[in-house]
Amino acid sequence: MSKINAVSIKPGNILQHDGGLWVAVKVVHVKPGKGGAFAQCELKNIEDGRKLNERFRTSDTVEQIHLDQKEYSFLYEQGDMLVFMDQETYEQIELAKDFVGDDQVRFLQDGMVVKLQLFEERPISIALPEHVVLVIVEADAVVKNQTASSSYKPAKADNGMRILIPPYMEAGERVLVSTETGEYLRRAD
Repeated sequence: MSKINAVSIKPGNILQHDGGLWVAVKVVHVKPGKGGAFAQCELKNIEDGRKLNERFRTSDTVEQIHLDQKEYSFLYEQGDMLVFMDQETYEQIELAKDFVGDDQVRFLQDGMVVKLQLFEERPISIALPEHVVLVIVEADAVVKNQTASSSYKPAKADNGMRILIPPYMEAGERVLVSTETGEYLRRAD
């Protein structure tokens, strides 16, 4: 941890403030015509998602936190918990599905490498790879002359997710899907 001047706060900085860990979402530096300059910060609590608008004067200092980042591989699901293994020490860690998020859990595959951000050995956030390869198990038939422009058709992937794919693709094809949006990107190599 290091103390920084409040005017040095930038979006994305992680701060220890009010007994919690906060990420700076928006920062506006204001120099009014009368009175001292200040930084108006929108902060989001990392642990519970609360938001806070805080005004820091130029003379204020805050604790900036530097998080450790480690790679873990996904091993298996056990009830409401997900088990990951540290790539270096082979220690296992269990995380609740709620911590990972339902939108992200559906993309987890055996052996997938994820990045965990840790503060004092406690997981703060998880980042999946930008895209994953899924196999199409069901694809709807294409209706000829349905539209004049190219359109997509509904399909079901091997993880149970429904996505839209180009009309020429069939069941059994491997596709690249964005973990951020859940959208089809392209055919997998």
